[in-house]
Amino acid sequence: MRLKLFQVDAFTDNVFGGNPAAVVPLEKWLADADLQKIAMENNLSETGFFVPEKEGGFHIRWFTPEVEVNLCGHATLATSHVIFNHLEWPGFELEFKSRSGLLKVRRESGLLKLNFPTDKPKEVEYNEKLADCFDKKPLAVLKGSADYLMIFDDEEYVRNVIPNLEAIKKLDAEGVIISAKGKSGADFVSRFFAPQLGIPEDPVTGSAHTVLVPYWAQITGKKQMIARQLSQRGGELFCADNDDRVELGGKAVTFLEGEINF
Repeated sequence: MRLKLFQVDAFTDNVFGGNPAAVVPLEKWLADADLQKIAMENNLSETGFFVPEKEGGFHIRWFTPEVEVNLCGHATLATSHVIFNHLEWPGFELEFKSRSGLLKVRRESGLLKLNFPTDKPKEVEYNEKLADCFDKKPLAVLKGSADYLMIFDDEEYVRNVIPNLEAIKKLDAEGVIISAKGKSGADFVSRFFAPQLGIPEDPVTGSAHTVLVPYWAQITGKKQMIARQLSQRGGELFCADNDDRVELGGKAVTFLEGEINF
């Protein structure tokens, strides 16, 4: 079997920046075990697979090297980049069926804008297990549907902290987002750790911003914000809070085009 493979750096306009995702177009779904093996072989934080739907649009799924996940922003951005630029999709909007419902992506003003459901976090109690994850107590701890969110008072702490990944792995969550108010043009900054999904640190995480955007919109009173994820590769997102939906805008560049043979 021969399958097309693209590797795309998402949420950046420079190769070697942002978050790399593999994208595999399919005519029909393979067995789940094969999808997982391909993602494991790619060994990137996410591989996006998609098939055309008879009634229009696409069905999208995302796999880490270890598991299938419910939502992935950067692999959706990368997939949209492939459909628009390599498959020469003629329109300006895409629709994807997914585990997280209907997702839309619009091409506008040089950006790809993801329209995702909001995941409003709720405050939770700070406990011993959470305290083991970082060497400083956060200002607040919240939780979305899948991830913890810890708010700190200093951008530099978020940038430089070394997390206890073994402690994070033991939490009842898919991962931990840490965040602080931004400086130098960003409204807020973040990092994301998900060792329980096989991702020690994700370079730029669209799904985490479905939690971050409603939180910071409430704190800042802004509906439009610029976010930066402070991983080693780094990335920038142009965010909008639309109550029950969030919009995440970014750029993407193709690093690799190839073929899978198995």
